[in-house]
Amino acid sequence: MRAGLCLAGLIVSLLTISLLAAEKSIDVSAIVPKTEAEKILGEPVRNPTPLNVNSKDGYYSKCNYYGTKSGRSLLLRVRQAGDGSVDPLTELDQIASSGGKMKVIEGVGDKAGMFSGAPENGLPPNVIMLYVVKGRSLITIGIGGIADEAAALEKAKQIAEKILAQL
Repeated sequence: MRAGLCLAGLIVSLLTISLLAAEKSIDVSAIVPKTEAEKILGEPVRNPTPLNVNSKDGYYSKCNYYGTKSGRSLLLRVRQAGDGSVDPLTELDQIASSGGKMKVIEGVGDKAGMFSGAPENGLPPNVIMLYVVKGRSLITIGIGGIADEAAALEKAKQIAEKILAQL
């Protein structure tokens, strides 16, 4: 009887550990630290104030880096959806239909799209916002102040891949 209870307890513990590992919370400021943000933006950045918090919608991790010499910026967000909250694919569809024209980005996550700085998108010039869905997570990466949109998108995709590797 005692051995059976111990075995049941072990199985429950292993299942719980497996579920937690599959849904592990991440810290975007640890994945993209200040030194890396400076390389991405090509200039020193102010000290960030990252935020990692659980909410009724799931787990959020965010961090903003702002350049000290120009208007360059790097915004990082990850929402890991909780049970009963809006599914990340649905959220991405809602973002895409909110106005403007979202460009589909192939080869990143399960589904990805980008808004660029254009009046119809409501973004200033030299700004891109990349949205990537992978499983129950929505990643948002904003880069501002880089005039070459293709270069900014490439940097955003590289950041997305680093974050995806931690999910």
